[in-house]
Formats: sequence, C-alpha cells, structure tokens
Amino acid sequence: MAAEIVNPRTDSSEGSTGQEGNGEPLDSLGAPDSFDPAFALHRGGKMAVQSTVPIRDKGDLSLAYTPGVARVCTAIAERPELVDDYTWKSSVVAVVTDGTAVLGLGDIGPEASLPVMEGKAILFKQFGGVDAVPIALACTDVDEIVETVVRLAPSFGGVNLEDISAPRCFEIEKRLQERLDIPVFHDDQHGTAVVTLAALRNAARLSGREIGQLRAVISGAGAAGVAIAKMLVEAGIGDVALADRKGIISADREDLTDVKREVAGFTNKAGITGSLEDALAGADVFIGVSGGTVAEEAVASMAEGAFVFAMANPNPEVHPDVAHKYAAVVATGRSDYPNQINNVLAFPGIFAGALQVRASRITEGMKIAAAEALASVVGDDLAADYVIPSPFDERVAPAVTAAVAAAARAEGVARR
Repeated sequence: MAAEIVNPRTDSSEGSTGQEGNGEPLDSLGAPDSFDPAFALHRGGKMAVQSTVPIRDKGDLSLAYTPGVARVCTAIAERPELVDDYTWKSSVVAVVTDGTAVLGLGDIGPEASLPVMEGKAILFKQFGGVDAVPIALACTDVDEIVETVVRLAPSFGGVNLEDISAPRCFEIEKRLQERLDIPVFHDDQHGTAVVTLAALRNAARLSGREIGQLRAVISGAGAAGVAIAKMLVEAGIGDVALADRKGIISADREDLTDVKREVAGFTNKAGITGSLEDALAGADVFIGVSGGTVAEEAVASMAEGAFVFAMANPNPEVHPDVAHKYAAVVATGRSDYPNQINNVLAFPGIFAGALQVRASRITEGMKIAAAEALASVVGDDLAADYVIPSPFDERVAPAVTAAVAAAARAEGVARR
C-alpha cells in the first residue's frame, strides 16, 4: 500500500507562531519565525511520510519486512507489472526541478527551490489525493537531468517537471517521455495551458462566440507561452500570435531558436509582424505570461468585448483596473482578484486520472479533456467574474480526474 505524505503538524494551531510554549522565538538568535508567519509555517518542512500499515508486534514486522517482504519481491521480479499493485509506485509522482526558474525568482538553485517543491507535493495530496515526492537536482545539464530522472523512474508512477528554465525544459520533457513508460508532465507548460484554455472557453461561451472566432496574442514565448499556443491551436483557435522581447514571432525572423521556429510554423496565420502592441490592435484575447507592462493604449486598441488574461505575478502585465475599462472578461494569476488562472486547478486531477488508469503518457487529448472538464464545473453560474472555478471547489479534481482517465482509455494509453 502507498504511504501517505502528510503535513507533519497534527494541529493547525501548532507551529503557526514560530514560538515555543514559553513565548520565546524558536531561534534565540532572532530567526524570521518570530516576525514572519511564512517562516513559522515552513520550519521543519511542510511534509512527512506516514505508514499506511500497522507494525504493532513481531507478526506485523515479519509481514511488512523480512521474511514476508521477500515473497512480494520475488513475485515482482518474476512479474514486473505487479509492482503497481504491491508498492506505492502506481500512485506516487516525482516532482523534479533543477531550481533554474523558480516562481518569479529565477535561477536560485536546488536547495532554495525545495520549499516550492514541497508546496507542490502537498497540493498534489490536498487537491488530487496524489502522493508526491520533491526531488531537487544538483545539475542543470540536459543530459545529466534526463539520465538522473530515468534512473529514479522505477520508484514512481509519474514525473512532474517543475521550474526548469526554457528552452531546456522542452527537450528534457520530450526526451524523458521518449524513454519512460510513465507520464511526464512539465506543469509550467501544460498546467498553465489547460487552465487558460478552460477560462477562455467559458469567456467565449459568455460572449456567445466560439474559440474559432477568436484571435489571441500571447506575451511571452517561454514554456507557458509556447504550451498555451499549442493547446489553443489544438482546440481550434481562429489565430494566435506569440511575442517575445523582440516582437511578434513570425517565419521571416532570422533570430529564432528551434522552439520558436517550430512555433512560427503553426501560429500567426495572419502574418503579423512588429511589436506586441501592433498585434493587439483588433485582437480578441490578450494572454500575458511574461511579466513586463502593456500600455493602456494597446489594450484600448483591442476588439470590443475583448478578454484580458494578464497572469504575471505579483504584477499583472495589465492592471485589472485598466483591463476592466476595455475588456469584457479579465483574469489574472493572483488570488485576490476574480478569475485566477491557477495551475492547481489542473495538475492534481490530471495526474490522478493518469495514475488511475496507469497511463503511459499524458496526451494532448487528455489535456484538452481536462480543460473541458474544468470549464464545465462553472456550469450555469457563468459570469464575467466567474469563468474559472476556485481551487477550493470540491468538484474540480473529480471532474478533471474522470475526464482524463476516460480520454486516456479512448486514446489507447491506459493500461487498466
């Protein structure tokens, strides 16, 4: 049976102040616990491992360990597929990073990335019932990362790549999925894309339009921007153009990386050139995943009834107050505004569905099914300030899980 990864604090009131019973700071030298609740919450880490089987006497010990465990090991050696039934492998995900693109902090290294990876792991458990283990690697070379994860893979049912900088993240994911028969999912790409597509579908429904009638402009051609573009094209968007620091990505540019050259081949059917601001003129959708600032004049030039999804944190590319002047629907990446585009709406259910059917990979069809399921949760409550559900809506993970599992079976990648 799978061990359960839990928050080590059994009482939410304990450990929240960073003080012992005598009221003194935990660290007499003046640790941040004494004045910052975030540090108090993180002291000792946010996770622990808890057994799911009792060891009360020597009988239990002989079953959980030697000699009983030897019989299970021998059976798995003879029939390797049994590992999924008699270990936690089929229900646990490795959350892997090299610490090169952590949140908005950039390349801060593996140790400094661990609080985020622990956070990701407890979100897997909280929102999807999926066990996850944070793994921060002390290497950044593509070959070394791929080889390391391949060697770790026998212990896991899936791999969630996290906070690995572009463009290396694209190659790492591609090569790992080619070599492994378990799902490999770079959440910075696909989680963002799934939630964005769900919100866009509902925004379009609210305005009485179809996805195919919309022209979108994406600010940012990194991991998230490229993945969103691919998913929107897969979903049938009318047209989409990406902009990087040098302007709109188009086939006539000679400074494109391999990834951007690929993007140029399936986006920007209108052949737009120039700056992001040029592309926004008459556009129906703005999607920001780059940071920076978009001038109000450019937002004002968008089509009537436009959608503005400005997702940079903590400062959206377009401030919501400005966006609301011109847009029918506004979304951000922040929790203090309506319509938060939050990856936690996607990755727990996606992995739960994939693991449920022991999928060998996560396909484009499974991602689109996740987006459609997520959008459907909103249902008849659809409104301009409610095109995407809350992460705390208990309907989200079951809906996404069921849709992903069904899509995996339909696409022939499920093994049960």
